[in-house]
Amino acid sequence: MTHPAFSRSNVAVVTGGASGIGLAAAKRFAAMGLKVAMADLAGEKLEKAHGLVAKHTKPESVIAIATDVTSVDNLQHLRQTVEKEFGGVDILMNNAGIQPGSGIFNTDNWDRIIAVNLFGIIRGCQVFGPRMVLRKKPGLIINTGSKQGITTPPGDPAYNVSKSGVKTFTEALQHELRNTKDCQVTAHLFIPGFVYTPLTAGVRTEKPAGAWTPEQTVDFMLDRVSADDFYILCPDNDVVRSLDERRILWSANDIIQNRPPLSRWHPDYESEFAAFLKKDL
Repeated sequence: MTHPAFSRSNVAVVTGGASGIGLAAAKRFAAMGLKVAMADLAGEKLEKAHGLVAKHTKPESVIAIATDVTSVDNLQHLRQTVEKEFGGVDILMNNAGIQPGSGIFNTDNWDRIIAVNLFGIIRGCQVFGPRMVLRKKPGLIINTGSKQGITTPPGDPAYNVSKSGVKTFTEALQHELRNTKDCQVTAHLFIPGFVYTPLTAGVRTEKPAGAWTPEQTVDFMLDRVSADDFYILCPDNDVVRSLDERRILWSANDIIQNRPPLSRWHPDYESEFAAFLKKDL
């Protein structure tokens, strides 16, 4: 059954709604009959995305609001505008994110990555969450994390730190919500796989065979939210769930077995990791 928050005429807010997964989600919500507020940085990209989403519903059911998620004032303005235009919010999808690259001792991008990817989600929940709870209606807060925030592969530490924080925060958020009297809002950690979006495209101009489209990823998310999954661990065309589970379990065992951190990428554990992937659990 479809989650009741997805009922027609309910209100969905999507940050990072001008491209990629956010745009695909906004289109899907609009096609389901929801009123959709798209939030992203001001500019032509947001205006164009608004037009694309409006094709899936009545034009008056979609609004685009220029928002920098690193600004609490911007997020407050977003909430106030949505409530004025559409009423109370039923679905909050904190999806805005960046990945410009980072290094351990290169400080150029760290502040911006943490501000957008982590505090953008924390502040979004703090601005919208209390009023969603007070409505005493079924509601959803969907925070976009990453597998890189769980297995933390080397190469982009600031992004990994931000997404690890999203995981931890969203777990704490769901604990808070389920222990709040009369609360019908639930939180969910959305963990995409390899998805072909402007964020991941790099120099590519065509979708790699191993990647899912944003639309496939959003459809999977909707199914698993309706099944009441908290951890929405998405596969793709290269990686099935069982492989993700092995990788996550290996990472957790670094602590339990007192191995070196990130032992999956340590040359001394290369053969052991390969054997672990083939072993029956």
